[in-house]
Amino acid sequence: MSKQIPYYLPKIFCKSSSKMYGKTMNMTYSAATMAGEGTANANHKKLPRFLCLHGFRTSGKILKKQIFDKWPIEVVDKLDLVFVDAPFPSQGKSEVEGIFDPPYYEWYQFNKELNEYENFDNCLDYIEECMIKHGPFDGLLGFSQGAILSGALPGLQDKGVGLTKVRKTKYLIIIGGAKMQIKSLAEKAYSPAITCPSVHFLGEKDFLKSHGMELLESYVDPVVIHHPKGHTIPRFDEKGLESMLSFIEKVQEEISTSEQV
Repeated sequence: MSKQIPYYLPKIFCKSSSKMYGKTMNMTYSAATMAGEGTANANHKKLPRFLCLHGFRTSGKILKKQIFDKWPIEVVDKLDLVFVDAPFPSQGKSEVEGIFDPPYYEWYQFNKELNEYENFDNCLDYIEECMIKHGPFDGLLGFSQGAILSGALPGLQDKGVGLTKVRKTKYLIIIGGAKMQIKSLAEKAYSPAITCPSVHFLGEKDFLKSHGMELLESYVDPVVIHHPKGHTIPRFDEKGLESMLSFIEKVQEEISTSEQV
């Protein structure tokens, strides 16, 4: 019988916190949110609000630092980013030990073949609670394990597998992602193809690059930003920055139009 790990709501950093399941759920907002509650920028456009899911055995605080250290202000000022920790404490060594301080967290557990998951349903419940408490959200931003989750959630949501109590995920930012390998989940997540606007970052030296390219086949008209690095949050070159800003502008226009209807 597989070991079930009780999940809890970690205490790391709390620029803002709220109660859930009787414990403290900690999360942090982007600079845009802290400055203006994530409602609008100087041009009075509503900022697209994204729930940000960090990588395996890292944390929301780490993902926030990675993004704000590497992405220019002209990108992050146009997004309302909310960072949360995964529900489970790290069950082993983190690859970022010595680079970023602990504690570290993971969204669910898996075997070496990546075809068995533990606590996946609990993970979906936790993400849904985050969305209820701190939403509504327009989309998801994910890196690594968080990107695998984010890339599958719109399809799973459409099939009623998870996130049934919140509005549909409309936009995706996928960094270092891949397809889920469990057949029963993959059939629900990626068929039919996912139509919500998405931007995917593919690293030339990323060990998940081939899996990220396979994920692209499950999307309709995805925006792809290539970079020369490995499995990391990349900086933008001129072409990548142009693609990202164009994607954000499209999202902002769609949000503004939908609110006027």
